Amino acid sequence: MLITVSGPPGSGKSTTAADLADAFDLDHVSGGDIFRSLAEERGYTPLEFNKLAEEDEGIDRDLDRRLREIAIERDDLVLESRLAGWLAGDHADFRLWLDAPLEVRAERIADREDRENDQAEHDTRAREHSEAKRYEEYYGIDIADLSIYDISINTARWDPDAVLEMLVAAIEEYDPEADEGKQAVTGVTYDF
Repeated sequence: MLITVSGPPGSGKSTTAADLADAFDLDHVSGGDIFRSLAEERGYTPLEFNKLAEEDEGIDRDLDRRLREIAIERDDLVLESRLAGWLAGDHADFRLWLDAPLEVRAERIADREDRENDQAEHDTRAREHSEAKRYEEYYGIDIADLSIYDISINTARWDPDAVLEMLVAAIEEYDPEADEGKQAVTGVTYDF
C-alpha cells in the first residue's frame, strides 16, 4: 500500500504521516526532512534554500525525481511531501491532503522552530508563493487543485489523534469492490 500525505507547511503532514506509518506498519519517507537536511548541509534555512531553488531548479528537480522514483519503486510506504500526491500519481493507493488556516500553520511552525509568529507567517506565505510558482513552471502542477486527493482535512478542526483516527477508519473501510474510480493525475510533466 502506498499512501501519500501532502499539504502546505505546518499542516500536520509529518505528524500524520508518521502516525499513519505506525498504524499500518509502513515505512515513512518525508520530502520535507530531505529538503531541510539538504538546506542545513549547505548552511541555509529552508526559506533561504527555497529562494536558492528559485534560481537553481536542479534542487527541486532532484528532490522531486527522488520522491517519484520512491513512489514508483516502493510499496508499503507513506510518502510525505507537498507534491507527494502529484509525484506518486496513479501509483498511490490513497492520496491525502492536509491543510489549516495560515495563522494556525504559522503558529505551529513558530512553536516548532522557536520563532516569532509574525515572522513565521511572513516566511510561510513567501515560501508557499515561491513553491507554487515553481511547481507550475516545472511540471504544470497547480498546487491549489485538490481534485486528485481522495481526502482533504482541515487539521485545525481536530487534534492529531482525531485526524489519524479519521484517516485510519477511511483506509480500513475502503472496499475495492465499491470503488468507482480514483481521480486520474493528468497534465503533469515529469521532466526531472
